[in-house]
Amino acid sequence: MDKTGPVLIDLSGEDTAPVDVAGAPPVPDLAEPGPQGQVMQAAAAVAARRPSRLLRWALGLGGALIITAISVAAWNFAAGLIARAPVLGWAVTGLLAAFVAVLLAIALREIAAIGRLSRIDGLRRSADAALAGGDLGAARAVTARLDALYRGREDTRWGRERLAERVDEQLDAHALLALAEAELLVPLDGRAAAEVEAAARQVATVTALVPLALADVAAALAANLRMIRRVAEIYGGRTGTLGSWRLMRAVFAHLVATGAVAAADDLLEPILGGSVLSKLSRRFGEGLVNGALTARVGVAAMEVCRPLAFTADRRPSVRGIVRRALTGLVARSRD
Repeated sequence: MDKTGPVLIDLSGEDTAPVDVAGAPPVPDLAEPGPQGQVMQAAAAVAARRPSRLLRWALGLGGALIITAISVAAWNFAAGLIARAPVLGWAVTGLLAAFVAVLLAIALREIAAIGRLSRIDGLRRSADAALAGGDLGAARAVTARLDALYRGREDTRWGRERLAERVDEQLDAHALLALAEAELLVPLDGRAAAEVEAAARQVATVTALVPLALADVAAALAANLRMIRRVAEIYGGRTGTLGSWRLMRAVFAHLVATGAVAAADDLLEPILGGSVLSKLSRRFGEGLVNGALTARVGVAAMEVCRPLAFTADRRPSVRGIVRRALTGLVARSRD
């Protein structure tokens, strides 16, 4: 017998059953966890991070120095040009004056946008106080302010007319604000939810197809910023650039503080099922999770931008928005 050759062991005994290799469960990949929505978590960390006081001072002083240097250089350039060629110099001076006037107009628009957001926030606090105290007079004042907020908007004209017809019939603060919500805000809720669904679909598609790490984070930030700005505009809070970023930071800070920006597997399982989710490619799974987290951010933006807080039966379902936004993507991926 050759002891250096291979050893064969006969397993074909009577008690040995054939092994079904095809039906064996897949071996779990313990080294690579499932999709966690890392792009949206990174975007939330960037948007919610507040710079330190020392950094804010440094940025403010640096900006003041740069603006001063540019202003002095522009003035010296215009003054020297006036001395050499008066007509051309005064023309350049006029252009500089027009440029400064445009910058001032932009600054005033930003201030007005931030003030409008503060007005909506104050309106929501007044409504909450009226509901908590059952104060009909305060509720009527809130309704009048809400009507004034949407005055001039053609898309709310029919709701404002219906509200004006029935406002005197309401003898209870809760009933009056519920009527105002139904006539003025519910149609806007549908439009805001459609914007959130579109943004969730876009983030899911971009983060699934873009292989560059920083590029997908930038795309997710841009899509979320545009979504939050559109939601604010729908509810009457027209925002500028600084106002949009401030609003986005407030939304993300709230989500980070409450732990809502986390893995969204619980939102995807009703659409895909656990078995289908586990069989998706990692990149596509990350895209779906990021889209679900964008929907969660969008619902938070609706809560922040809405003049009246959602009642329990009218609050949008994050799960429903995710289902409507991502069902088409999932259907195409399974074909």
